[in-house]
Amino acid sequence: CSSDLLRIGAIRAQFNDDITSSLCRACHAELQGLGVAAEDIEEFTVPGALEVPVALKAMAETGDYDALVAVGCIIRGETYHFELVANESGAGVMRVSLDHQLPIANVILTVENEEQAWARVEEKGRDAARVAVEMALLMDELS
Repeated sequence: CSSDLLRIGAIRAQFNDDITSSLCRACHAELQGLGVAAEDIEEFTVPGALEVPVALKAMAETGDYDALVAVGCIIRGETYHFELVANESGAGVMRVSLDHQLPIANVILTVENEEQAWARVEEKGRDAARVAVEMALLMDELS
């Protein structure tokens, strides 16, 4: 299997929409740069980071994807809610990946403020694409 034959799915949280949209744009551009055809990249949106795992699970259960990408941005507030959302979304993403033996590149940013998020958008979006492709190719090789 080569990267031009891969099918990649993404779930993007709409909360902090400007940031998550930018993360997805960077990820899609890198995926295409790695040889994944634009028509083989599919993206769906959910309200926030806590909804990402259930949508990933639904995508994983189709068997249509070689890898998935979880996209979100959680910015620390004044309450414990940040920790809850960060921890539970991360655990959910990992559980879906392990349960379905499907690589999921997790680019749900967990940052202190919006400035930190913007500083990471391009690099983390591209990183997610590289992780998805590399892991999809590895899983193909291992099977």
